[in-house]
Amino acid sequence: MPDTSLPKTAADGDAGQGGGPVPRSTALVLLLLVILLWGVNWPVMKEVVGHMPPLTFAASRLLLGALSLLAFAAATRQLRVPHRGDLPLLLSVGFMQMTVFTLLVTVAVQHVPAGRAGILAYTTPLWVVPLALVFLGERVGWLKALGLLVGLAGVLVLFNPSAFDWAAPPVLLGNGLLMLAALIWAVNIVHVRAHRWIGTPLTLAPWQMGMAALLATAVALALEDVSRIDWSGHLVVLLVYNGPIATAFCFWAMVTVNRALPAITTSLAMLGVPVVGLVVSALWLGEPLTLTNLAGLGLIGAGLAAVALADTRRA
Repeated sequence: MPDTSLPKTAADGDAGQGGGPVPRSTALVLLLLVILLWGVNWPVMKEVVGHMPPLTFAASRLLLGALSLLAFAAATRQLRVPHRGDLPLLLSVGFMQMTVFTLLVTVAVQHVPAGRAGILAYTTPLWVVPLALVFLGERVGWLKALGLLVGLAGVLVLFNPSAFDWAAPPVLLGNGLLMLAALIWAVNIVHVRAHRWIGTPLTLAPWQMGMAALLATAVALALEDVSRIDWSGHLVVLLVYNGPIATAFCFWAMVTVNRALPAITTSLAMLGVPVVGLVVSALWLGEPLTLTNLAGLGLIGAGLAAVALADTRRA
């Protein structure tokens, strides 16, 4: 059974200021870049939280990202006040995806290895599939369903519940926060896909990330000693990567991809992020890359290949 796309009025936005989503080829390139950059970012975040408090780090990356998006939107003459019809999207992406998701994963990565954290945070297909079936009317053909099952089997193998320390409260907290973050992101993916767009991702992104930066800064100032930062050239380099690249560019690119591609396809493709994160964490942080990890990576790769083949046949 082939996939069905959304009605034009829901997926493509208005024909005026917002126009339609980017071409599928552009969306796929952006998706690949996000997978690579966010995969590398998991060990980067693990490294950064060793030099500064986690909430302060989250506020810093959002502030740097907001300033980068503001400068780019102004330079390209796309800085404008959001239309009233886009306010639900501004609040959804700015609060749920940029603020809450970022705060949750930044706190969780203190207690969970970077590779494992990436796996749990990208279990979004568990939630996106039923939400997209009910609220978006998307269909899952047999090939994509097979890819979903194989990919999630790979996630289960990588998670390896038998090796989990169920008696350690910080570990339980970290893993729970990551699963909650995955659920929040899934809801946001479906909302972005269903919204009737008026502006564009770039015209909304500076406002969304600016709001997220203000909220995260308020939380950090209230709960942490922001002076407790171990400044170094190494930390500055990591923050530069994390702010303008892994935050500003990737969040904008992800919203652009969410708008252009089916929600189920997007969520399944994001399983590539923990694959990259696990490999980079092994090379950079020395986290073990065991036979179990390799088996899980192989299953996720096979699942992604099945999804890609399903979308290629549909296109």
